[in-house]
Amino acid sequence: FVFVYNFYSYMLLFTLESITAVLGHSVTFRCSSKHSTPAERCYIQRVKNNKEEEFISGFYRGQPIPVSPEYRNRTKVNVTELSMEMRNISVSDEGLYKCFVFINNKAEISEILLKVTAEYSVPTITKDCNKPGDGGAGKSCQLSCSAVGGYPQSTVRWTGLNQSLTNVIYSRSSADNKSKTWTINQTIVHNCNQPTNISCAVGGSVSHTITICKCVVGFCSITHSKWTFLGKLFRCYPHAKDPILKCKRLFHVLKFN
Repeated sequence: FVFVYNFYSYMLLFTLESITAVLGHSVTFRCSSKHSTPAERCYIQRVKNNKEEEFISGFYRGQPIPVSPEYRNRTKVNVTELSMEMRNISVSDEGLYKCFVFINNKAEISEILLKVTAEYSVPTITKDCNKPGDGGAGKSCQLSCSAVGGYPQSTVRWTGLNQSLTNVIYSRSSADNKSKTWTINQTIVHNCNQPTNISCAVGGSVSHTITICKCVVGFCSITHSKWTFLGKLFRCYPHAKDPILKCKRLFHVLKFN
């Protein structure tokens, strides 16, 4: 948005721009100006606590203005382009900035909202599957997914699972005290009804695909029959005309991965 008003000899031009930087990389703040005349001075300040403004960097009559030690080796002003490069971006750099450009005793003010992102590691996905009779009537798998080093905070997303057969038993997110990046963990229990290929994602990172609820010996396509609950193993013949002959019992223990 743009908001303009006159105050004595000052012309204040408010614009708001959003920019995104990747953690550890560089980003350029570009100050807005409606004039082609070279600026006499230009500086950028950071807004803290919605009111306090901290000087970051700038120039006056073509010469850099001294900056605080925190930004001395991380910022570089371009007088011609009315811009400032900030290097080695951290999560703590995220926030609102103001840019002041002075031309012919008139100030133009623009606001820049910096957002920081960091890609999560490739999620680690694990499975722990039981067999029928281990304390329950049917087969289930405990699945875990975790990823580290990302920003902003995210959640675990599962692909390939029937949500009505899934329960979350553990979910935790924690931020590193120094880097402010996040570690995301989640563990769920999935009740098997058929062999399923699954993966998990955190932020924009996706795990490899694993298969759960599959038979080790033969294969079983009928999982809701009474034989499953009795822990019997069958080889299935889906083209048989007689329903009883579709599944032939092969072994007395049904073991899954």
